[in-house]
Amino acid sequence: MENTSYVALSRQGALWRQMEVVANNMANANTPSYKGEQMMFREFLVPTRSTERAMGGKVAFVQDTGVLRDTREGPLTKTDNPLDFALHGEGFFQVETEVGMRFTRNGHFRLDEGGMLVDTRGYAVMDASDQPFIFAPNETRIEVAPDGTVSTENGIVGKMKVVRFANEQDLRKSGDGLYETTQDPETVERPTVVQGMMEESNVQPVVEMTRMIQIMREYQSVQKMLDAENDRQLKAMQTLAQAPR
Repeated sequence: MENTSYVALSRQGALWRQMEVVANNMANANTPSYKGEQMMFREFLVPTRSTERAMGGKVAFVQDTGVLRDTREGPLTKTDNPLDFALHGEGFFQVETEVGMRFTRNGHFRLDEGGMLVDTRGYAVMDASDQPFIFAPNETRIEVAPDGTVSTENGIVGKMKVVRFANEQDLRKSGDGLYETTQDPETVERPTVVQGMMEESNVQPVVEMTRMIQIMREYQSVQKMLDAENDRQLKAMQTLAQAPR
């Protein structure tokens, strides 16, 4: 197969993976605090046999190098649930799992049977001292100030731990809106916590649908070029086979 077909196939492979990213964005358009993703591409140059000649050159292939996460804040929706919390601006809540600390912007919390504040999977939400919040049975009015200070009718219980990272792109998804990283978290000294609200996904379905249509059209265009190249090669072989020797 000639270089033209290899280049086209590299583009098709990249488009296929890009479609998977767009489809995942669409599937999570209603997932709380989900951050949309985009593929990153670059030109990959491969030397040809004529590179060292005066008119030599290189063949440019398409290479997808990774996924870029859109870290912009999603819209905030009012729920009136006193245990729903949204972060306005930077930062992540910290929760403790069986495999260590994880981080999330999904503030849909609840109280477990023991009165501990946990996330949807039952992981404890950490305070500023890396301790869980535990409420007494008679504490029914839970309030959170904008700076993350948690209090009840009996007084202040603690302050939510809100952290940030030097490079959010290095955060790895670990399922259910949680992230893990080897970076050391930095405490956000003045967070903005909003009680009774949830951060929605920042995915824009109309934009993603437009991207999906564009990817499909580009994929079909490359396929037409491959079909035309295949026909050209077949005709060339037939012509050469019929040529007098």
